[in-house]
Amino acid sequence: MNYKIDNKLIYVLSGGLLFNFLFWKEELALNLVIYSLFLVTIYLISNKLLDNKKVVLIVLSHVFAGILLLVNHSVLTIVTWYISLFILIGYFHNVQLRSIFTALIAAFLQFASSPVNLFKRITAIEIGGFSFKPALKLIQYLIIPSFILLLFSIIYSIANPVFDSYLGNFFENLESFFNTVFTFFFKDISIDRIAFLAVGLLFSTGLFISFKNKLEKMESGLHDKLLRVRHHKKQITIWKEISNLFLGNLANKKMALKTENTIAIISFAGLNLLLLFLNGIDITTLWMGDLGSLNFSQALHGSTNALIISIVMAMAVILYFFNGNLNFYRKSKTIRFLAYGWILQNTFLILSVLLRDYHYIAMHGLTYKRIGVIVFSLLCVIGLLTVYWKVAKQKSLFYLFKTNGAIWYVLLLASGLINWDVYIVKYNIENRNGAVLDVSYLMSLSDKTLPSLIENKELLKKYLSPNTSPYSYTANVMEGPLATTSVKKPVVDSIEIKKQIKQSLVQNFNESLAKRTVKFNEKRKKTTWLSWNYRDWLTYTYLNQH
Repeated sequence: MNYKIDNKLIYVLSGGLLFNFLFWKEELALNLVIYSLFLVTIYLISNKLLDNKKVVLIVLSHVFAGILLLVNHSVLTIVTWYISLFILIGYFHNVQLRSIFTALIAAFLQFASSPVNLFKRITAIEIGGFSFKPALKLIQYLIIPSFILLLFSIIYSIANPVFDSYLGNFFENLESFFNTVFTFFFKDISIDRIAFLAVGLLFSTGLFISFKNKLEKMESGLHDKLLRVRHHKKQITIWKEISNLFLGNLANKKMALKTENTIAIISFAGLNLLLLFLNGIDITTLWMGDLGSLNFSQALHGSTNALIISIVMAMAVILYFFNGNLNFYRKSKTIRFLAYGWILQNTFLILSVLLRDYHYIAMHGLTYKRIGVIVFSLLCVIGLLTVYWKVAKQKSLFYLFKTNGAIWYVLLLASGLINWDVYIVKYNIENRNGAVLDVSYLMSLSDKTLPSLIENKELLKKYLSPNTSPYSYTANVMEGPLATTSVKKPVVDSIEIKKQIKQSLVQNFNESLAKRTVKFNEKRKKTTWLSWNYRDWLTYTYLNQH
């Protein structure tokens, strides 16, 4: 008997079954690490990955992302794990790729095409004289018509309420029929579990079955170094057509390098003067002025927006002028000097933003948004440094994407070394004397912070305020001597009223902590060892001991 079964289908089936076992009604934690080890093992078995140093580094980075997820377990580490997985898949199926961003695109194509790829592989199976092709061909004939019917049924149901009611009844009866049949034959298996298994199979298909694309070929034509090229008037390109649309006949006239250089000098000179004026204001008000008169909240948000616009403008303008033959013009020293000056001024603008953020954190404590400003500023500095290198060494746009993608990926992995929820709570409590302690914000963070919150419970109660607290409060303001007072709101100036409000806030604070503790323990009992992670284990251990 002849057998014709693709080995990759065995990998897909194994991956789908393991997916179903690891993730069904579980939290994303240890199970993700186990799935990573399974994936890397299959990759090592089926291909000579160790021959490619770049892929080995990506594999190690994915394993490292799994370790960070297991230790610090946060939304950030989970997102990092998925990004590292996508990068690994992109490089695994397209070994010659050089950019992180291209690898992510390749991985997206892998998953988007997984239903079609799985269908093609199944139709190729042959066992003796039996083949799936006739049955699957029949299904293939039904897919497109069914999709068209479903699409128009939805449109007609929106247009006609009566038709919508009939259509709703039809689908309810159809669902009931399939549930009855399925329950009759498979009493111990739910439809939801079968659907989850199907998701696992499609996910595994994206991991193991390659999708043929031309990304490697496209990237092979891109270079890190700029090359001087001669433009042909008769050559038709997309950019040329767009230029013709907006510029008309001017687009067809070849601009001399001397003219282009003059335009660039005027542009960069004006931009430098504009940014110099802005930075001058920062020097007189922020760096050398009276900090007490500044509204750091408004100044931080405004400067961050200005920073975003300025950096985008800097990138766009510099890339426009330094992405062609102007790089090779022997009289381009002036424009390079002006471009370096603008990059330096943008760097100073970033430092001003960081200084505002520093003072804002010192006054109001640490939050995710304020950490985000620091991270964004760091990325901007990196972007400006790579743009400087591009101009100085005549690098290409592809070089910028490739270099920044690699640096951002490393920073993403590094950011997972800290559990930021726990760090924010500890930092704000330790620095409460110099900053406003926002208890409501601390209480909004994840359950990993419960040990720190409970340990400092009595301290946090002192900072509960009716103006900032998320908890409701009650006060008997219409009793006793206040009964004859005509008020619409509680008289908070009264010592008795303040005492009642404080007691109410403390009570609600205690109840909130108690409810979160109970909810955390209940959620933990619903999962198994597959959902284990170090941070939750620390929280669970602390709660049991206290």
